[in-house]
Amino acid sequence: MTAFRELHRSGLLILPNAWDGGSAALMRSLGAKAIATTSAGVAWALGWPDGDAPPVDRVVQAARDVVRAAQGLPVSVDFEGGYSDEPAQVAAVARRLVEVGAQGINIEDGGGSPEVLAAKIAAIRAAVGPELFINARCDLWLRGVGEAGTRVAEAARRGAIYRAAGADGLFAPGLVEEAGIADMVKATDMPLNLLAYPGLPEAKRLEALGVRRLSAGSGIVGAALGRAAALTRDFLVDGRSEPLGEGALSWGELNALMPPAP
Repeated sequence: MTAFRELHRSGLLILPNAWDGGSAALMRSLGAKAIATTSAGVAWALGWPDGDAPPVDRVVQAARDVVRAAQGLPVSVDFEGGYSDEPAQVAAVARRLVEVGAQGINIEDGGGSPEVLAAKIAAIRAAVGPELFINARCDLWLRGVGEAGTRVAEAARRGAIYRAAGADGLFAPGLVEEAGIADMVKATDMPLNLLAYPGLPEAKRLEALGVRRLSAGSGIVGAALGRAAALTRDFLVDGRSEPLGEGALSWGELNALMPPAP
């Protein structure tokens, strides 16, 4: 059993999402038990919009960088919808991610047909074997698919399809209501993953409800880039040096976090 899979067996795994090797090294230094990537953050760091836009080779290299910087911590890669509509091509990319050291992936349905995602999951499982933790993301809440009162039942139906295809976990980003969370935990036999989102109960309450994983998603990189935007905007106006040091880690602190060159 992989270390990453073991982290889902009990308690709540709080999972920060890195966007490059440097952010992964920082998160490792702060005590993360595992690190995930954020597809949005990786895309932005590479200068591409979120979605299937970044070249797959760049995504795989970013995963390699995060694995190296994590220095043995389990890494899960946000895999979008697999960067292809063809299950065989999706499986081929998943195999490359496993080869660079990923122990888990997220792959999403986009609110579309669950059978499409199930075919991708089945192809991945056949290609990489049983150890990779496949987290199936159900986008009903994020995309506002269907009536609000029907989403738990529909997510449970989709989860069963994904489970049969080989998924290990169910990710329901955008689900925040406590009653819905409790119902979703009861309705699925897979570890439930939620996304840090306005209105979500705090971590201790989520754990008590039976949630097994809480992801930062693009929240940390969004906040970091927001701070960078504010600093840059002011610096372009007045050129003042002092604000750049407020709350900053020093060159030495940051440099010491990075793993040595191989």
